[in-house]
Amino acid sequence: MNSSKFTKKSWLWISVLLLLFLLFGYLISSKQQQLIEYPRYVSESPSPTGVKAWFTYLQQEDLQVDKWTHLPSYLPKNDDHQVLFMIEPFFIPTSTEMQDYINFMEEGNTIILFHENPRGMFDLQVEYVDSGFELVQTITSGQGNQYEGHVWSNVRLLPKEEDQMLFHDDFGVIALKRSYGEGSLFVLNTPQWVTNEHILSQQHLSLLFSFLQLDEYTAVLFDEYIHGAHKETVWTVYPTWFLLLLVQGAVITLVWLWYKGKRFGPIITRREEYVRFSDEGIRALAAWYNRGQLYREALVIQADYVKIKMQERWGLPYSKAWVDCNDTFEKKWNGMAKEEIHSFTSRIQDVLRKENISKQEFLFWTKMIEQLRKEVEEG
Repeated sequence: MNSSKFTKKSWLWISVLLLLFLLFGYLISSKQQQLIEYPRYVSESPSPTGVKAWFTYLQQEDLQVDKWTHLPSYLPKNDDHQVLFMIEPFFIPTSTEMQDYINFMEEGNTIILFHENPRGMFDLQVEYVDSGFELVQTITSGQGNQYEGHVWSNVRLLPKEEDQMLFHDDFGVIALKRSYGEGSLFVLNTPQWVTNEHILSQQHLSLLFSFLQLDEYTAVLFDEYIHGAHKETVWTVYPTWFLLLLVQGAVITLVWLWYKGKRFGPIITRREEYVRFSDEGIRALAAWYNRGQLYREALVIQADYVKIKMQERWGLPYSKAWVDCNDTFEKKWNGMAKEEIHSFTSRIQDVLRKENISKQEFLFWTKMIEQLRKEVEEG
């Protein structure tokens, strides 16, 4: 009873400790989520260096806005008038990937590249200047309109003859436009204009609107692949019909193997098939007695065995009749009343004289003889 109460109390304390552990884990994880540090220029980042404000604004303008996390080779080239924002890439794409971006533009789409130093991308050339980029600059558009804004880059773009200059300051070209087939490439060397911290400072928002011309596009994509968000998996690489075909093929193969009776897992041999038991003779003899229903013979063997043990331990002669052993049983057989002993000795003598006994009788007298044997050998 005490051990049962102790067990219930133990389980209660374990449950309380487990709940406290889960609660503290939740609080710690929530705190870590609140203190998470987002990479710069990521579309989902609410930090000052993120661009979530710009991303959310475009969504509210009823534009189809989404993040692109796959390889550029999977960009939807068949839909024209799409725009892809590439904001301060963390690495320079390979030549194959750059060609994929160019193919995307040649199909009639647009890429807008915000990069402080775009050298090495799209065959762009730059020059380095000492612009004192912490100061507010006067920025002039291609139409002669002037704006006030920060230019944090000490790099200026070197346009080709066919390029269109969009913005410049006293130190050189800040933004340009280059045609690729049916599409265009826009390059701006100041990605800070679209960050949460600076998008509303100075005249950066006006500069963006005059630069981007968003009403011309049907869909807007933010390239997060260049920020290391490459999530290419087997479910995105292969078409749905091919994946469905693979699943159906796997199911059919498993059903066929099961139908053919193929074995799965290791071969397990039953112990009885390779172990020789020391009591095989006894087991065989017991099986023979059971099949032949030789209940009386089996009971006689048990009774004889007990009488031999009584002769060895209690000094009762083997030839002595059961009813003549009452006095000794009354002294030695603990837990048995006198009347029960007399009934046992008189009835077993009659049972052993019978030619045949039933299975129920055999089981009953076997139990009684087993009690006497334990008293003789263990009492």
